[in-house]
Amino acid sequence: MKERVCRCALALCMGLLLSGCAGLLHSDARPEETYYLRARAVSVSDAAQSVAVSLRVGHPAAAPGLDSPHIMLVQADHRMNFYVGSRWVAPAADVVESFAVQTLRASGAWTSVEDSASPFPSDYLLAIDLHRFEADYTAGGALPVVHVTLECIVGRREGRDIVATFVAAGDAPAAANRMSEVVAAFEQASTAAMDVLAQQALQAVRADLQRAAQNPASPAPSSKR
Repeated sequence: MKERVCRCALALCMGLLLSGCAGLLHSDARPEETYYLRARAVSVSDAAQSVAVSLRVGHPAAAPGLDSPHIMLVQADHRMNFYVGSRWVAPAADVVESFAVQTLRASGAWTSVEDSASPFPSDYLLAIDLHRFEADYTAGGALPVVHVTLECIVGRREGRDIVATFVAAGDAPAAANRMSEVVAAFEQASTAAMDVLAQQALQAVRADLQRAAQNPASPAPSSKR
């Protein structure tokens, strides 16, 4: 009799345990959606504008609030928030670095373009501060405007001399208050910012190479050495 009671108690405990596990595993929450940005080619208008040097894109330094995979939004009264259930495929700084490397490589203006993890040396360095990367609702309308602002420094690897500083920015309104349209606006604003970045970086390096060519005491960097 005692053996039968023990078996019944054991069966009851197992049933309660399994039902508890089933409750823990079940969730009605929507799965998180992950988004990425795809760069397009920024064409060089004249092949003579290309430079026979290499460029390394440093890992961007993100402003406070932008150092996560959250897709950030700003509201009135200086409130910063993020879209629930949606995120970037990586932290925002990683997304911007990848976007910049893709854009610069696709331009065909450089001997090579390396990312921050590359083991190969480069002639010039591009440092990026990610100042804005957000959907802005502060205008009061139902649709946000995406702002992307990159503060950039171009310098020589050798000597760490600063060649140029500039700001590359882009803005784009979302066509609708849906996540797909907001991400499309991020891509459009990022592309506009990268257009400026690609042109400004190339102009800065070309000007530096010309100055070095006119001054034999300061030889131009060369990826061939």
